[in-house]
Amino acid sequence: MYDPTQLRTFLAVAQTLSFTQAARRLGLRQSTVSQHVRRLEDAAGRQLFSRDTHSVELTEDGEAMLGFARRILEVHEQATAFFTGTRVRGRLRFGASEDFVLTRLPEILEGFRYDHPEVDLELTVELSGTLHEQLAAGKLDLVLAKRRPEDPRGELVWRDDLVWIGAERLRLDADRPVPLIVYPPPGITRARALEVLERQGRDWRIVCTSGSLNGLIAAARAGLGVMAHSRRLIPPGLFRLPDRAGLPDLGRIDFVLVHGRRRAGAEDAANALAAAILAGGERLRRRSG
Repeated sequence: MYDPTQLRTFLAVAQTLSFTQAARRLGLRQSTVSQHVRRLEDAAGRQLFSRDTHSVELTEDGEAMLGFARRILEVHEQATAFFTGTRVRGRLRFGASEDFVLTRLPEILEGFRYDHPEVDLELTVELSGTLHEQLAAGKLDLVLAKRRPEDPRGELVWRDDLVWIGAERLRLDADRPVPLIVYPPPGITRARALEVLERQGRDWRIVCTSGSLNGLIAAARAGLGVMAHSRRLIPPGLFRLPDRAGLPDLGRIDFVLVHGRRRAGAEDAANALAAAILAGGERLRRRSG
């Protein structure tokens, strides 16, 4: 009833919220992407996206289709691998940014290991900037991380707003420097926060630096200051600061998959894990537990 090709296109649109970005990811024309989505909506008898000239959003039925599409595609891939006799194997060095510590990425990795037991998966959790450096140095095969604004590389997993977050009772004094909770260099959100504050002419001071997301969260929950963070991944106990706080807009941030240099025994495994992450991408936007 549901064509796997149409489901993959649906997932690409759902994750990027853009028919243009989905077309680039899949190597298709935008008209083809629209056709796939329309045919899937016809098969389901429901509208999966609400869209106008400015935005694309999932409908309630579209949200429901996300889970079904992921499971259908997972079973489809398992059946294909079983009957074609293809076995992915080798050593795969995978890097994921700190942003995904509290999400359901472990579920995706667990499913990947179940489907590909002969892959020796090595996981590195680090700052996005550090992961990009390690990838360039040939120390990693695949990275899931934030993308620097000037860097065009990578396959878009999703795009999100960066927002200021802090403790619920935190109040900022407009006459005093903004108290910042940041990752150390080369943290991408750190660089963005400093850039927009300096552009606004707003004074700032760093009250906490930690290479661990849990360390930053602890400082923020204690009310020490504010931090820049993905809107969809706000940790429990922290809240988005309202516009009346007067802080400058942080813009948007891209989360991408980037492949490293081709290495014997790693390329097939990297492609398989990238496909699993893209298929289950909506789970990356949800907290675990």
